Amino acid sequence: MHTVPRITVEVPVLSVGSGTADYEKLGSYVRSLRRQHGLHMTLLHIGVLDDFSQDVSEWTKGTTSPATAALITSAWLKRLPVMGGFSGHAERLIVLGGGSVCGLEVEVPQSVRDFQVSLVQALHGLLAELLVDNADDFILSSRALGFRYPRWTPHVAVGIPLTRRSGSWEIQPVTIDFGESRIRNRQLLPAIDAEDGLPSAE
Repeated sequence: MHTVPRITVEVPVLSVGSGTADYEKLGSYVRSLRRQHGLHMTLLHIGVLDDFSQDVSEWTKGTTSPATAALITSAWLKRLPVMGGFSGHAERLIVLGGGSVCGLEVEVPQSVRDFQVSLVQALHGLLAELLVDNADDFILSSRALGFRYPRWTPHVAVGIPLTRRSGSWEIQPVTIDFGESRIRNRQLLPAIDAEDGLPSAE
């Protein structure tokens, strides 16, 4: 199991329902209910940067080195556009991750889905820059990226299911407010010199 933090593009949860009590009601559906502070919705998962860079190097048979892949990916992440905050709503809990995670399935505005699609398209552009051929095959096989599903399911992971079976549970509908998009663990990315694209001397 990795102890190194993963890199993702995400939106933070600002509030669930009308107050803390609305969120705590979910404790009757899940074990180990996560603290509301720190909840987020992932838009794009990159994974541990060193692992992703190694995947790229292996796929390109060394044409792109891990160090080069890390620097190019870091610069790419920092150039990604920022999406403004928005509100969604949830009416059910779903089981994800092979039964290991329980999450709120979130209905989001179409603009959010469009933004997520644009991130995947941008990922294809990054892979082309990294000299990765057959990008779709790489995305599905990369251990770091961890793509398991053909389409994105907007959700907020809140805990562990009471049982490890697939399924969903209806809940009292709640509104969820999200902040603007951000790079999770951005501070761990290599520093890049803005003028020449080389590592910063800092």
